[in-house]
Parts: sequence; structure tokens; C-alpha cells
Amino acid sequence: MDKIHLYDKIISPLVTEKSTGLSEYNKIVFKVPFNANKKNLKSNIEKIFKVNVTKINIINKQNRTKLSRGRKVKVSGFKKAIITLKKGQSIDLTTGI
Repeated sequence: MDKIHLYDKIISPLVTEKSTGLSEYNKIVFKVPFNANKKNLKSNIEKIFKVNVTKINIINKQNRTKLSRGRKVKVSGFKKAIITLKKGQSIDLTTGI
């Protein structure tokens, strides 16, 4: 399998205050497509970054509306995966995907 197909299951890393706090526990957060599943994510991340994945949690963020300047704006939902790595391993997100 070539690299292009491996990257199909990862849209981007999520870099927020909470996700950087999770890096203390060997966890990385990625935004993934809606058709991604745990089995495919595990194999793709292990092949791309050459790390051992111990656990994957997937969260679906639903569509929602919010007020912006007095108008209702639709915020689209997404799917994110929290990947737990083996103790002592890490992924450097500053190098880019």
C-alpha cells in the first residue's frame, strides 16, 4: 500500500489546549473522515509514523448552530480519534503530516 492511501484516514492533527495536555499521557488527537474505523486507523498510523498503538477512542462531534453577530451560523461536525501510544513513544506533529 502506497503512502497516499495511508494518509486517506487522517485529515489533520487537532492541536488544542486539551489535546496538548493529553500528550503527557502518550495520546495524540487526529481529525479523521466519517468512514474511518479503529482497525484501519491503527494499521495506517503504525505504518506512517512507525509507532505502536495500544488504544484508539473515536468521538463523533455533531453539527450545531451558534450565534455569530446576532445570526445563527451552522458549524459542521467532524470525527476525531484519540490515539494512545506505547509508553515512551511519541509522534512529532511539528514536522507535518
